[in-house]
Amino acid sequence: MSEPSLSANDFALFGLPQRFALDAALLQERWKALQRLAHPDRHAHAGAAAQRLAMQWSVRVNEAYQRLRDPLRRAAYWCELQGQPVQADSNTAMPAEFLLQQMQWREALEEARDPTDLQRLRHEVQAERDARLQTLAAAIDTHHDAAAAAAQVRALMFIERFLETLHERLDT
Repeated sequence: MSEPSLSANDFALFGLPQRFALDAALLQERWKALQRLAHPDRHAHAGAAAQRLAMQWSVRVNEAYQRLRDPLRRAAYWCELQGQPVQADSNTAMPAEFLLQQMQWREALEEARDPTDLQRLRHEVQAERDARLQTLAAAIDTHHDAAAAAAQVRALMFIERFLETLHERLDT
C-alpha cells in the first residue's frame, strides 16, 4: 500500500472505491496498515517536525476510518464529495408521508405500556431503517444520485435519533 497524500479524500486514503458498500474487514485491514505507517512511535527518533507530521497522519487516518466505518457518515461524506452536502441542520424538509410516520412512531412510543409494545415498535423502526439503508446503497452505488442519497441520509438521521430514544425507554 503506497503512502497517500494527507489531502486525499477518505476513500483514496484507504485505497477504496468511492461507494456505499465497503468491505468492513478490508477497511479495518487498511486502517491498521496506515496506522503502522503513521504511528508517532515509529517516528520517535526523528525530529520534532517529523513527529508532528506523524501525529497529523495518525489523526487524519483515525478520522477517516471513523467516517468510513459508519454507514451514515460514509454516505454523507460521499454526498459531500459529489457536491451535494446533506445539510441536516438547515435542510429539514421531509416528505409528508415520512413526517406522518414519525408522528405515528412517537405516539406509539408514548402509548407503549409494556416491553412487548416497545419491542414491536423497535422491530418496525429497524425494518424501516434497514429498507432505507438498502435504498441509500442503491442511490449511491447503482444510480449515483447524490440528491436522493442526501435525502435518505437525512431521513435515516431522524430514524437513528428515534431509535436512540426508543432504546433509552427500553433500558429503563
